[in-house]
Amino acid sequence: MAAKHLFFSLTLIAFLCVSASAEAETVSPQDPGLVFNFYKDSCPQAEDIIREQVKLLYKRHKNTAFSWLRNIFHDCAVESCDASLLLDSTRRSLSEKETDRSFGLRNFRYLDTIKEAVERECPGVVSCADILVLSGREGIAALGGPYIPLKTGRRDGRKSRAEILEQYLPDHNESMTVVLERFSKMGIDTPGLVALLGSHSVGRTHCVKLVHRLYPEVDPAINPSHIGHMLHKCPDPIPDPKAVQYVRNDRGTPMILDNNYYRNILDNKGLLLVDHQLATDKRTKPYVKKMAKSQDYFFKEFSRAITILTENNPLTGDKGEIRLQCSAVNRH
Repeated sequence: MAAKHLFFSLTLIAFLCVSASAEAETVSPQDPGLVFNFYKDSCPQAEDIIREQVKLLYKRHKNTAFSWLRNIFHDCAVESCDASLLLDSTRRSLSEKETDRSFGLRNFRYLDTIKEAVERECPGVVSCADILVLSGREGIAALGGPYIPLKTGRRDGRKSRAEILEQYLPDHNESMTVVLERFSKMGIDTPGLVALLGSHSVGRTHCVKLVHRLYPEVDPAINPSHIGHMLHKCPDPIPDPKAVQYVRNDRGTPMILDNNYYRNILDNKGLLLVDHQLATDKRTKPYVKKMAKSQDYFFKEFSRAITILTENNPLTGDKGEIRLQCSAVNRH
């Protein structure tokens, strides 16, 4: 009996040692993954610099806040939160930001401005991926949304491939089933999806994406009181993509991230087909109603979903690189 007990004890100790060793390999000192205040030693002022730059740019160009918010989705939802969105095309490859699916994305030059300010303080330390995420966080706050504590420690990817966007980004005309599936793959559940689409509370939608609901016949699902305004803003069935023709997503509070979006879509005033589906699909409608009633609930779910989105498959440790310029990979 004593021998059996000794054997069991030695086996248990060996198992615990192996487990501890495996855990030590998973949580490496060289790669802590994403953590709060990652730059506390290497660049203590990083987040303050980004916040100050966003405030200055927002004061001069208020529409930049919409861009920063949209950047989070278009970068982090595609394979990894690695600033691949910011890379320019090369002779061999068309970049993500220069495809039709990225239509309307702009103001990348302001991210360069932020990057330059950070580089002056801490050369070669802070990634473009972290700058993209943190500027989005500050943009959300500037629009009256919640301030979301976010982890840092991302590194920048070296590739931007336009051909993979269709695998990751749901189109605004796709079924709610497809949209739910795409977000689910990132770990974002139904209330999280409903909250993220609340981003449509701010900004504007170009007529290019709306005319199919207006011509040749008006979509009967649109609230009749909203049709006149949409037709006035989008008078051409084939609008010029380069023309400034758009409809504000929320005519009531167009510059404030709030739950007015949900009241609008319940009143059939959603601009995009995905907005209409969100308010009518039995899987999402209960959450739309709940967020329409409670801005606190909307902000809570929105913060949770943004956190999950920004932590989607990041490059950390010795993966990727710290780009010196956000639009191009480093020369090696």
